Parts: sequence; structure tokens; C-alpha cells
Amino acid sequence: MSLAEHITASLQLPTTVVNMYLEDLTDAEILVRPFESMNHIAWQLGHLIQSEHFHVTQVAPDAMPALPEGFQERHTKETAASDKPGDFLTKAEYVQLMHAQREASLKLLATLSDEQLSQPAPEKVNYLGSTVGCIFAGEATHWMMHAGQWAVIRRKLGKPPLF
Repeated sequence: MSLAEHITASLQLPTTVVNMYLEDLTDAEILVRPFESMNHIAWQLGHLIQSEHFHVTQVAPDAMPALPEGFQERHTKETAASDKPGDFLTKAEYVQLMHAQREASLKLLATLSDEQLSQPAPEKVNYLGSTVGCIFAGEATHWMMHAGQWAVIRRKLGKPPLF
């Protein structure tokens, strides 16, 4: 199994968990906070989508579809405190953007050889790991870490545990 195939496989579980956790939530429910000072799912989705976009464009600047105008500004540390529905996208819009970004990440990943994935990570994103492959593998960890927070929100909303 190549590094790209292994990383692709490692991205499958977080993608499945994220999709299942979001499936039965409403636009209003993605604005529920697990605890007063914690971020709601809407903000976290924006953060995750723009993070993946940023990380992968450090490897290949033209590989990712553009994010909507103003998207980054809507998902800053300062906007995390907002609970206004109009400050965020709908669940359907986040899901569409999430899938478009992931599809582009996987498309690029499939073109990279083991040698390319073993090259040093770009300096701006080497906090994810020392190699280009770590940039892609880091997405699995990042998404799963946030999805774990969503399990708490789901329980707060009275939703059944899924795993």
C-alpha cells in the first residue's frame, strides 16, 4: 500500500463520523454550544474547512476550489463568540464546501508519490508534521478531534450515541 493509499484510508473514518454526526442535525442545532465558552458546530465546520483549504494549498497552491468570498472572515477567533444564525452558513452549505474541499484534497493526494509525500512539509504548516504526507494525515486527526466535541453536543440535544 502506498503512502497516499494509507492516508486516504485514514481519512475515511473521520469523514464517516463527521457525516453521521451531522446527518440529523438542523441549522439551529449546529449553533448549540456544548458548554458556554466552547465553539458550536457551525463555527467549527468553517474553521475545519478553511484549515484544510489552507493546509493543502501550502502543498499545491492551485489544488483546492476557492472558498466563498468572506468565508475566512466569518470563521475567526473573534466570530466564534457569535450565536447569530445570519453570521454562519446553513448546514447544507457547510457540508457542500466540506465535501468539495475533501474531494480536492484526495484528488491531489492520489497524484503524489511516496517520495513526494516524504518531502519536508512546507514551513507554514510543519506544525502538522515533518513531511508533506503529514499535512494530509493531519486532517484526519483535526476533523476527528472536532467531531468528538460534536458527540457532546449531540448528547446535550438528546440525540442517540452513534458509536
